[in-house]
Amino acid sequence: MAIAAMALLLGGGALAAIAGTALAHNSGPDPVPGHPHLTVTATTVSCPDVGESLRAVPSVARLQVSQGLAALDRQVSDAYQAMMSGGSSGSTLGTLERQRRQTIGAMADAIARGGVRRPDDLMRMSACTTKPTGTIPDRDLSRRQMPGQGGNQRQGQGPHHRQTGPSRDDFVDITAVAPGTVGPPFATPRGRGASTGTFSSACGRNENGHFNSDNVIVTPGVTNGAHHTHDYVGNTTTDAFSTEQSLAASGTTCSNGDLSTYYWPVLRTLDGTSAPQPGAGSDGNAGSVLTPSSVTLTYHGSQSGPVRAMPRFLRVITGDAKAFTNGPKNAHASWSCTGFENRQLTDKYPLCPRGSQVVRRLAFPGCWNGRSTDSGNHRDHMAFAGRNGSCPRGFTAVPQLTERLTYDVPPGDGFAVDSFPEQLRKPVTDHGDFIDVMPDALMNRAVGCINGGRTCS
Repeated sequence: MAIAAMALLLGGGALAAIAGTALAHNSGPDPVPGHPHLTVTATTVSCPDVGESLRAVPSVARLQVSQGLAALDRQVSDAYQAMMSGGSSGSTLGTLERQRRQTIGAMADAIARGGVRRPDDLMRMSACTTKPTGTIPDRDLSRRQMPGQGGNQRQGQGPHHRQTGPSRDDFVDITAVAPGTVGPPFATPRGRGASTGTFSSACGRNENGHFNSDNVIVTPGVTNGAHHTHDYVGNTTTDAFSTEQSLAASGTTCSNGDLSTYYWPVLRTLDGTSAPQPGAGSDGNAGSVLTPSSVTLTYHGSQSGPVRAMPRFLRVITGDAKAFTNGPKNAHASWSCTGFENRQLTDKYPLCPRGSQVVRRLAFPGCWNGRSTDSGNHRDHMAFAGRNGSCPRGFTAVPQLTERLTYDVPPGDGFAVDSFPEQLRKPVTDHGDFIDVMPDALMNRAVGCINGGRTCS
């Protein structure tokens, strides 16, 4: 059988990990009809994350660095599509390395022109590899159903239909997960000395349809810098070109006047639709966007003592949009089901029983370095508290944001979060972004409630 005939597109919408498709022997059940010892092994493109390694980026270099990061993402996406279309992995990766070396060099030059030592170590991040995404037998193309649920096979989907979502192995029955399985590093402060209050902002569920595929924190000034679509609540004008001045002058969906911008990648039902738009079908994120059933934005205190006010325009991120290739170090988002939230998953989507909703939880770091509202990689100025609830040395506790989103999803594994194309819509890539634009009086009220042990909104 020709390998081209075996190239099943799995786990990334129209963009799937078949680069370097290989036929492997298998002694198990008949995985490929008519070929009982063959399975399809798929791979994706894995590149060192230059953005994670940035430290000092002078203000005069920020736009060029942002444009460079966006160019690197486009280059990976183009290489992925080339390999998916049957291109040689060796030739494609060679071209990609040359493109990346040039782009990274230009970024390093821009940083040096801003008066910071040229980060020559970034040049070692030019080369990329392929990463196996698993050996996927043909039987995994049938969609999983929970006991007692009806079928949800999409119209026109046969055993060799090109999938618009992650692989079957990315899902797990939540009832099979042991209770007490925890996700991100977060525990509600309690006991003597802790700041035990909470403050919530009610900002809706994005009923006004504020979507875009920008990321004003990571790639400001670049349209479609995320290559996936974001849901927004709070600030009503956020896009790639927002400034502190425009955010402060904006309206808000929050009932208490909170002007902060809260955003996360959309969740989609895999219903076969594919809008040819940036961040959607054009970037492998097929399916219809699901509106959350509920969105809860809650600020908590610190186990070690009082919190201080966040500075206005503090930028905070959690999770890692490239965790499938970067690894789980920064995977601080988790998945669960209503009624089962003592079981948290970071690298699996939950299959929830009938009547239970999917839950996404995004826990943000609650320790600030006291100096900067941002940093080169958008992480170094913030930190998570340690296991004892204390901030690392040099950091101070600020209100810790947690976001809880619930969804009614189709039965079975017919849903997926948006992602970069080569990240294959894996659950471990879930993430959230936040810019504090609370008026000072509202932030001071939040701090007073949290330190005073009260529940406020």
